[in-house]
Amino acid sequence: MPEIALFGGSFDPPHVGHLLAAAYVLAIEPIDELWLVPVYQHPFAKPLVGGYEHRVALCGHLAAQLPRTRVSRAEQESGEARTVDLLEWLNRKHPATRWALVLGTDLDAEKPQWKRFDRVQQLARIITVQRGGYGDGGVAIPEVSSTQVRALLASGGDVLRLVPRAVLQAIRDAGTYR
Repeated sequence: MPEIALFGGSFDPPHVGHLLAAAYVLAIEPIDELWLVPVYQHPFAKPLVGGYEHRVALCGHLAAQLPRTRVSRAEQESGEARTVDLLEWLNRKHPATRWALVLGTDLDAEKPQWKRFDRVQQLARIITVQRGGYGDGGVAIPEVSSTQVRALLASGGDVLRLVPRAVLQAIRDAGTYR
């Protein structure tokens, strides 16, 4: 059975941390594909600056730089914002697929807030990626966040080392995050 790793997030906007985490997972995990899954509506009502279509397009620029990677609209298609509900939907839609879920260590503190995290662990193998500034051990992805990137873009700051070139060009072309 093929295994697909789901890498969900706001991707508002995607940054080099996302790119490096995805590349790391593709390099070390026995997965067949990696799907970037931009949130359609944030489950914790976190405000999203970039619209859904824009974030999907930016993720497309990120995915184009990685093998076996694509952007999935699964959250929009399913209408499910909670991970457990999305995984249940994906298991019904693709019964011959095994699922993995990529989680950064920055999410460790949020797990108790998740709906039925115990069920999430039954539905998908958890792949934990060490994120700079969160937890100890393992290979750490640089400490960068979309919040930081948005603030720098809004203030005219330098994000050249924080956002992949193709994504940054798409942001500039669209005029977002100013």
